[in-house]
Amino acid sequence: MGRRLKLQKRGKGTPKYKSTIHAKVDVKYTPKKELIKGQITDIITDPVRSAPLMEVLLDSGRKEHFICPEGVYVGQKIEIGAGAQNKTGNVLPLKEINTGSNIYNIEKNFGDGGKFVRASGQSAMLVNIKDKAIIKLPSGKLKQFSLEARASIGVVSAGGRKTKPFVKAGNKFYAMKAKAKPYPIVRGVAQNPVDHPFGGFQHHVGHSKSTSRHAAAGRKVGAIASKRTGRKKK
Repeated sequence: MGRRLKLQKRGKGTPKYKSTIHAKVDVKYTPKKELIKGQITDIITDPVRSAPLMEVLLDSGRKEHFICPEGVYVGQKIEIGAGAQNKTGNVLPLKEINTGSNIYNIEKNFGDGGKFVRASGQSAMLVNIKDKAIIKLPSGKLKQFSLEARASIGVVSAGGRKTKPFVKAGNKFYAMKAKAKPYPIVRGVAQNPVDHPFGGFQHHVGHSKSTSRHAAAGRKVGAIASKRTGRKKK
């Protein structure tokens, strides 16, 4: 029998495959609908995220953290909720945001805290508002959202992150480790038969890469429950 595969190790949950959750800062919108005001007191780094965070001191005295957009500064006033101004960094319901605005950290439904468009340099566009808010995501896909769902106005900061080279393999290793992504990754075909289902036979898979959805964990690699294979006909 082969050794325990990477997929099986990840499922077991050893420290190698767990993110540094103790360092992660919780970023969610407050579930209240009324207008809340605050002020940016600091801009911080979260090692688990690609984007920096802004620390906001609310008028109630409570501190919250939000994903930081481009163009904000320490000391800037922030508004959250219905009736807020259409200004960079503010959080509004989609029905109150001007069409054509760049938005990020979008809720699917009110109160979920924000699920879409959170990575550095990303933004979506509010295309139209009817029975639902129609938003163009960074992928180009149009998606409908509830009018009561909220989003932040602006573009997520640190947009040039990918243009800076890692230079050293160690930098890449620690960046991946913070996100629970083991590095480096060895190709399955480059391994031995005892280590991976694709291993051996002069470094070729030697059989179809399609795998049943009900296969054992040690065999579930490649195209899992693929709908179709082969070249697409024109």
